[in-house]
Amino acid sequence: MDADSILTRPAPEPPRTVAVGEHADQVLELWPDGAPGRPLVVLVHGGFWRPRFDRTHLRPMATELNGLGWPVASLEYRRVPGDPAAATADVLAGLRAAHEHSGPVVTVGHSAGGHLVLHAAATAPDLVRGTVALAPVADLARGEAENLGDGAVRAYLGGPAAAHPELDPALLATPPGPVTIVHGDADDRVPVGNARSYVARHPATRLVVLPGVDHFAVVDPRSAAWEAVVAEIAGSTTP
Repeated sequence: MDADSILTRPAPEPPRTVAVGEHADQVLELWPDGAPGRPLVVLVHGGFWRPRFDRTHLRPMATELNGLGWPVASLEYRRVPGDPAAATADVLAGLRAAHEHSGPVVTVGHSAGGHLVLHAAATAPDLVRGTVALAPVADLARGEAENLGDGAVRAYLGGPAAAHPELDPALLATPPGPVTIVHGDADDRVPVGNARSYVARHPATRLVVLPGVDHFAVVDPRSAAWEAVVAEIAGSTTP
C-alpha cells in the first residue's frame, strides 16, 4: 500500500452536506448519527492549504469514526494562496455552525488542517472542547524555514511567516482546552520537530510520537497507526 493511497481511496458520499457560506468550499459534510452522549467530531483536512487537495480524502476516516459511534462533520474551507484569512475564517464559521447544533466540538485536523484546528483552539476556545492535531504544521515559522511542501507556508501566507504572527499557533496564547498532537517520527512531509517546537512553547500539550509512522498513516483507517489515533480521539471526547 502506498503511503499516500488515502488521497485517492474511494469512500461513500456523506449522508448530508450543509452550506455554511455562499462559496462552494464553505460546507460541512455530515455523518450525524452517533452513540448517545458522544460529542461531534469535526475533521479538517490537510494538503498544505493548496486548492487541489480537498475534504474527499478524509471520507474513509469520517466513515470509520462514525461507524465507531461518533457523529462526524468534515469541514471544507477555501484554499486561496496568499489569502490565509479565507481558510481561518471558514474554519471558524464551520465550527460556529457546528456549535449551534451540537455545542462545543472536538476538532481533529491533519497537516495544514492541524494548523487550522490549533489556531481555532487558541482564538475561539468557546467553540472547542478538545483538539487533536495529526501531523500538524504547528509552527509556521519553522515550517517556512524547513521549506515544507516546497514553499507551502510562504505560498499560503503570501509572504514570510514573520509577517503573520497572528496565524502561527506556536506564537499564539496557549489554548485553554486540552490539546493533543499525534505525530509519526518517520514523517518526511512535516517532520516531528515541528510538533516538538509547538510543545516547547505550549508545554501543557500532550504529544504522542508514533515510531515508524509516516505523514498519511495517521488519517488512514487501514494503517497500523489507526488504533492509536482512535484512542487519542476517544480520550479527547470523553468528559
